[in-house]
Amino acid sequence: MNRDATKSSRLRAGDLLRLGAGGLRTRPLRAVLSAAGIAIGIAAMISVLGISASSQAGLNAELDKLGTNLLTVEPGTDPDTGEPAPLPVSTVQTIARVEGVDTVSGTGKLERVSAYRNARVDPAESNALTVFATDDRLLGTLEARIALGTWLDRAPERYPTTVLGRRAADRLGITDVGEEVWIGDRYFTVLGVLDAVPLAPEIDTAVLVNGDAAKRYLGHDGRPTKVYERSADALVETVRAMLPRAANPEKPQYVAVSRPSDALKARQAADASFTGLLVGLGSVALLVGGIGVANTMVIAVMERRGEIGLRRALGAARRHISRQFLMEALLLSCLGGLAGAGLGAAVSAGYALSRGWPVAVPLTALCAGVAATVVIGAIAGLYPALRAARTPPTVALAAP
Repeated sequence: MNRDATKSSRLRAGDLLRLGAGGLRTRPLRAVLSAAGIAIGIAAMISVLGISASSQAGLNAELDKLGTNLLTVEPGTDPDTGEPAPLPVSTVQTIARVEGVDTVSGTGKLERVSAYRNARVDPAESNALTVFATDDRLLGTLEARIALGTWLDRAPERYPTTVLGRRAADRLGITDVGEEVWIGDRYFTVLGVLDAVPLAPEIDTAVLVNGDAAKRYLGHDGRPTKVYERSADALVETVRAMLPRAANPEKPQYVAVSRPSDALKARQAADASFTGLLVGLGSVALLVGGIGVANTMVIAVMERRGEIGLRRALGAARRHISRQFLMEALLLSCLGGLAGAGLGAAVSAGYALSRGWPVAVPLTALCAGVAATVVIGAIAGLYPALRAARTPPTVALAAP
């Protein structure tokens, strides 16, 4: 008999959900106001985090232009001779094999080789231009752009062609591709002209020649005089420590590696500030939401003592009463969390677009905000639910 009664008193999930929703529907204004309080707290958190993330994305885009993850490798000074210690011919290839390196390219300065508009120009009028041998990866490594024409890889490697930096083209009077400039002892055809390269200003006054053509026509020995390397921001320090030995395994102490850009430190500081903001705002918003849920549910228990007593008198067990009120708290916090997440995302997107920033509402913040709201709602509703379950039927029925 008792076993049958226990079976008949079971509360299915669907019935529990309907009971919880029914409790909210009986007092819609209070439920809406309570959910609105939670929604406003979560919306405030999401909107501030979304605006901060969008602002950070815009800042990072600007910092990326400064080459936060760009390192350079150059010959160091040999203390015995006081002269730069040349890098090996294979420097670019060995650095490319270092774990964590995304892209690498090198340039080799051609000493005693100058560029002129034509062969009749006085050799003393060099316009302070530098001729570099390079490879087809330089454009991508420096994130340089072609302003006119094409890059060196569009012509045979041994063909005498060149690409000019922006200022080099101006000084040589080059206005179109296909024109020729005098380099060394022969004419080279201009394939293209670069835009300004903020990450490597020396390229702006450079005359760039393919490495094989430089060896064939200009006597280049194949040694790079400057190597540009990029890796992920998180790996910059690790890669930097390995570059000297990779560049010159026999004499790593004679290799000079640039230190990480100050812009990288600024970016890391911005990331740390954003994380602190997330934790602080999230804690405050969830605390406010939890207090709102607890307040609503405590009042609901006090006002519904008659309902609780009636249900207990009709056979409802304590666990059924506690689950009902706990379900109401969960539904209330879930509705408030979802509404707040949607509102916060909309505000963040609108503000970011109005300022011209990329829209970067953190998906993790949205999901974590809703999930944490539900958890806090459950914790906040636990005490009122247990209080309702402990209410004796006789006392509840005698309540006004």
